[in-house]
Amino acid sequence: MEVDVVVVGGGAMGSAAAWQLARRGHSVRLLEQFEQGHHIGASHGATRNFNTAYAEADYLDLVTEAKDLWDGLAAETGRQLLDLVGLVNHGNVRRLQEVRSSHARRGIESHFIPASEAADRWRGMNFRSEVLVVPGSGRIRAEAALQALRQAAEAHGARFEYSTPVRDIRVAGDDRAVVVTDSGEITARRVVVTAGAWTTKLAGNLVRLPRLVVTQEQPAHFTPLDDSLAWPSFNHNPDPDDPRDGYWYSPVYGMLTPGEGIKAGWHGVGPVTDPDARSFTPEPVQLEALVRYVRDWLPGVDPESAVPISCTYTTTANEDFVLDRFGPVVVGAGFSGHGFKFTPAIGRVLADLADGGSAPARFSARR
Repeated sequence: MEVDVVVVGGGAMGSAAAWQLARRGHSVRLLEQFEQGHHIGASHGATRNFNTAYAEADYLDLVTEAKDLWDGLAAETGRQLLDLVGLVNHGNVRRLQEVRSSHARRGIESHFIPASEAADRWRGMNFRSEVLVVPGSGRIRAEAALQALRQAAEAHGARFEYSTPVRDIRVAGDDRAVVVTDSGEITARRVVVTAGAWTTKLAGNLVRLPRLVVTQEQPAHFTPLDDSLAWPSFNHNPDPDDPRDGYWYSPVYGMLTPGEGIKAGWHGVGPVTDPDARSFTPEPVQLEALVRYVRDWLPGVDPESAVPISCTYTTTANEDFVLDRFGPVVVGAGFSGHGFKFTPAIGRVLADLADGGSAPARFSARR
């Protein structure tokens, strides 16, 4: 069988790439090793933060484009995908001042408010320093987003195949590759690899990748004590100048997940794991520290009500994404921890790479 493009990996990024490629008129086959809606990778779950609090131009370009594409996808599929409930950023004020300066240059709405005002407005949270409020941010309905991406891709002719592991990818020329599955071989002009935690296992011998570290992360949902409280999404970075933040593992992120509670989690500090040999069991010291964080900083929830979630992160050393092409193989990797908000824009970049275009130099695997 021959197609224009095979996409390997049916999470958020692969689904977005399939959508963008199919709408350009390419014949697309997406192959996902697990069943639809599985909870084994990084794209499952009901919510993610949509946050524009970046200072770097490349990321601001992508997130601005992503907002427009999310809105377009919502209109195309008739699904609500963004809940712009606002997002509060606090902790490392020096970093947030850099973000605010970048926002001002681009006309992105954001502003600082005192900790006391933030505590009055969001009574389920504690604040110690100035808070950067981004009204145009909030949360993504992640599960609905995956469904919308598939719906839109299939409407343009893409074909999604689940429970179809890829056993091998063979490069047969600059514009030709062969993808091997249990049911046969597919020849394509391009293969887009968006395999998350399995990227190195699948493509590490084909392309030159930076080291991708796979960790098992364990955010948790906590039960609100008062359903009348308003909850923004939030990011809380430890202040390097404040010794009281010394017990923290990393930045903390969170949001309301309707029907499940307030989600909170450490950012990217879980134990290194093999994605095919995960325990799915919370690391007890980190979970205990997360409960302590919630007790100190989120008085609007019951800290003893933690329901842990298990997911994988796949990250580079500097947390920049990898978006590059090597002959007929396009790779998108290293998104975990802050990638979901960019999903439709990443799909556009991957489609550009498949069509012979380029990605911002920041995301090249060769730098």
